[in-house]
Amino acid sequence: MKKVALSLFFVVFGLFVNAQFSVRLVVTAVATKQNDDMYVAGTFNNWNPKDEKYKLKPFAGGRKSIVIKDVAAGNYAFKFTRGSFDKVECTNDGRDITDRIVDVNADISQEVTIAGWKDDYPDRPKRYTASPQVKVMDTAFKIPQLNRTRKIWIYLPKGYASSTKTYPVLYMHDGQNLFNEQTAYAAEWGIDECLDSLQQKLGKECIVVGIDNGGDKRISEYSPYDYSLKNAFAAPENKGEGKLYVDFLVQTLKPHIDTKYRTKKGPDFTFIAGSSMGGLISAYAIMHYPQVFGAAGVFSPSFWIAPSIYTEATNFTTTAMPRFFMYAGAKEDAAMVTNVTKLEAILKTKPRYEITTQISPLGQHNEAYWKLVFPGFYAWLLNR
Repeated sequence: MKKVALSLFFVVFGLFVNAQFSVRLVVTAVATKQNDDMYVAGTFNNWNPKDEKYKLKPFAGGRKSIVIKDVAAGNYAFKFTRGSFDKVECTNDGRDITDRIVDVNADISQEVTIAGWKDDYPDRPKRYTASPQVKVMDTAFKIPQLNRTRKIWIYLPKGYASSTKTYPVLYMHDGQNLFNEQTAYAAEWGIDECLDSLQQKLGKECIVVGIDNGGDKRISEYSPYDYSLKNAFAAPENKGEGKLYVDFLVQTLKPHIDTKYRTKKGPDFTFIAGSSMGGLISAYAIMHYPQVFGAAGVFSPSFWIAPSIYTEATNFTTTAMPRFFMYAGAKEDAAMVTNVTKLEAILKTKPRYEITTQISPLGQHNEAYWKLVFPGFYAWLLNR
């Protein structure tokens, strides 16, 4: 009898885990532009601000709504837009709002009001917030592997100019978002301010190189494998260019940095890090070039677009001792924590590895949370 009951439990549990639910979102009131087309963008559609499949329709009582079907259980973040993120919802005085969250474990209906739209408020010029330690090394550094150019930022420790010391180097993607509010997409990581104080406290300094993303090429450049447009919206094509991008870092950018600046050059002193798609390409880079990158910061990685990363990890062998720092927020896309822990489990079957994984119960998919995690990552990175 116990065996029957136990079997029944697992059947029911399995049905729940694999269950698909419906989510109805109803906008009951909109402050302005009530007649404009409205869309919902979130972790369920990779934050596409004008996805026709997620366009709201007229609903009873002059309201608008959308029903999202076949949603797996989990937490989802979202916002409403009028077709682009410069027309995203905001507070009634123009301030950004935090992501809305829906916790799906059954069919659900949620009513919301929209207090304002970002384009209702004149843009206040963003401040230039990069510290004096940050310079633009080149506005159009050549990427011969992709026949493109890119802006490159560099952070040098405060004591760099007055010393003869050599320094480890951390390479980071999405350079626009690292140091300067003026160039950041949503918010900056504040890497420079963090390191200005943290390096003094820890007594361990590091050069940081920020590589701007390629705008509409971002997904293709940060994806190491070809991908399906069923799962991605922003790239103009579905050809993964990540291998060529990583080749650029290793074969072109790193030799230039090592020649121009006083760097420690071995894998014990060369690191790579990024978030979202940048987290994906960082994981790939250390597995593809373990003799170059000794450690990787893999923040909220977009493994969903590149399931081949698990095959890459399964086949990964090295005589080095690669170090992985992985982070995921439980309030991100429903599969984020599962995907990160899946890669962690594969890597832990290897004879040589060092892995630290952090899961934030409240973590969302944005710079504010990655900024909170970065100091701990940096202390881990240089704790050797």
